[in-house]
Amino acid sequence: MAYTLQQLSDLEELRTLKHRYFRGIDTADVALLDSLFADDLTVDYRGGTYRVRLTGRADMVEFLANSFHSDLVAMHHGHMPEITFTGDDTADGIWYLEDIAINLAEKKHTSGSAIYRDRYRRDGGQWKILHTEYDRIIEVIRPLSPDEQISAHHLAKAGRKPHERRDISHLIHWDEAA
Repeated sequence: MAYTLQQLSDLEELRTLKHRYFRGIDTADVALLDSLFADDLTVDYRGGTYRVRLTGRADMVEFLANSFHSDLVAMHHGHMPEITFTGDDTADGIWYLEDIAINLAEKKHTSGSAIYRDRYRRDGGQWKILHTEYDRIIEVIRPLSPDEQISAHHLAKAGRKPHERRDISHLIHWDEAA
């Protein structure tokens, strides 16, 4: 398939959009995250022990700000994007996620991968994430070893502190077997 020059430009903008999403999560950049989503965003994350379903940009930003906080160390990498244009201002994307989350308060180290399926829409000349969902491929949760040492912890400075966090339990369903 041959792409037009506009589609090639749009491909790069969509890749950059998703990369900003991952960076925004790992650095607790709430202003950046707020700029990435359509107002009518929908989300459905299906993990090994949880499911997150929400609607709206505000709920998504609140969910991320309270999930990736000062007691967490996080790394998200998005790989191998498959972008399909569905119209002049719409596209679908599939991404492979590789992530690590270390919860220092709960002494848990989670690592894994997932397949993201996104829909994008150009709003006001800017590409936005309209829908995002994933299914976990691998999710390994293990106790954080007492001899592990965290020597860099950006979210300790940038993430919400315990007194700043809000209850997001209405957005997450935890598997009873977990």
